[in-house]
Amino acid sequence: MVFTGARLIDGTGAPPADGTAVVVQDGKFTYVGPGERRPVVAGESVIDLGGRTLLPGFFDCHVHFLMDSNADFTGRLLRNWPTVTVFERAQRMRATLHGGVTTVRDLGGIDAGYREALARGLIEGPRLQVALRLMSHTGGHADFRLPSGFDPSALLGPFSELVDTPAEVQEATRRLIREGADVIKVCATGGVNSPSDQPEDEGLTEEEIAAVVAETRRHRGRPVAAHAQGAQGIKNALRGGVTSIEHGYLIDDEGIDLMLEKGAFLVPTLSTFHVDMGVFTPEAIEKKRRLAGAVHERLGEAVRRGVKVALGTDSGVFPHGQNLRELGYMVKLGLSPLEAIAAGTLRSAQLLGVDTSLGTVEPGKTADLVVCDGDPVTDIDIMGDPANVVMVVKDGRIAKDSLRAAR
Repeated sequence: MVFTGARLIDGTGAPPADGTAVVVQDGKFTYVGPGERRPVVAGESVIDLGGRTLLPGFFDCHVHFLMDSNADFTGRLLRNWPTVTVFERAQRMRATLHGGVTTVRDLGGIDAGYREALARGLIEGPRLQVALRLMSHTGGHADFRLPSGFDPSALLGPFSELVDTPAEVQEATRRLIREGADVIKVCATGGVNSPSDQPEDEGLTEEEIAAVVAETRRHRGRPVAAHAQGAQGIKNALRGGVTSIEHGYLIDDEGIDLMLEKGAFLVPTLSTFHVDMGVFTPEAIEKKRRLAGAVHERLGEAVRRGVKVALGTDSGVFPHGQNLRELGYMVKLGLSPLEAIAAGTLRSAQLLGVDTSLGTVEPGKTADLVVCDGDPVTDIDIMGDPANVVMVVKDGRIAKDSLRAAR
């Protein structure tokens, strides 16, 4: 395929380039440059973009395909068919891909079989990294067992690893690695949706988090992502050696110092503050309202001081398929539109350890790209409407093409 007449935003943070041609052969970018200099390729299929914007395929580093913000849990209690659940999750993956996201990291709730099904082309969706389950202590963020003894995982599938000592942490890490985890997710604090704790409460201890990190280093160095909202838990996670702070809502100045020192990534998941409050319990709504003011201030300070930011939405709490609305929220936090785009492409690829092959539109890299109507530099919010994402290419194959009729 040869794309001509493109306004290119390559994901590196460089300014847009008009009149660009992009050549894709055998699933790779082979030419990216001025249209008048592009090579003629035997058997080429030319797609004139007419000045539309071409960008790299985007990442979402924090999703949960196990759930949907619009799910009917009462209905699921009455009709819990595991087969239907699998197809629901596949539908969410397809919606995410068609929204412009070609790579995701699921941070708890689905097994590695979904990754395999996507890799084999059995279902349609982004390429996938998985954490499998959230590691938490008893009574912590991922302990959703009810006082009656009912465990919601009976409806959704297992999504928690409950551990209370460094030895249990080590064993759980080994178990997750055995089952195919690409990343280990630990709960360093409580959370908004926790049934029995607060965002400021500490979760796994620094010693326990360090035990997870030490164990992963014995197994090809898998990254460790920390659910961390309160200031002290964020610092515990960073001192324990995690790769990324997920949420980071109440990070203090000392925590920002540690992030810069350690080179850790921040995944702000701002989208969770822009959802229908009706999907939350009254307790969660109260927590969210209490945090709202401080979140923008503290995360904005982290951005101002240069903490590395990657894109994540917590979709599942936030609607699937609208992932790129996060770009607009990141700009409101203090990133420029080009910086927000780089956070959702190159920076996210760096966090996931795939930046040598993904994250930018450059010769030699895997051909993941998105074409949108409009100019996201002047109006970043256009990316948040899937209707404006008119083409998605993953691995050099067209996954979505709304321009077909025009051609």
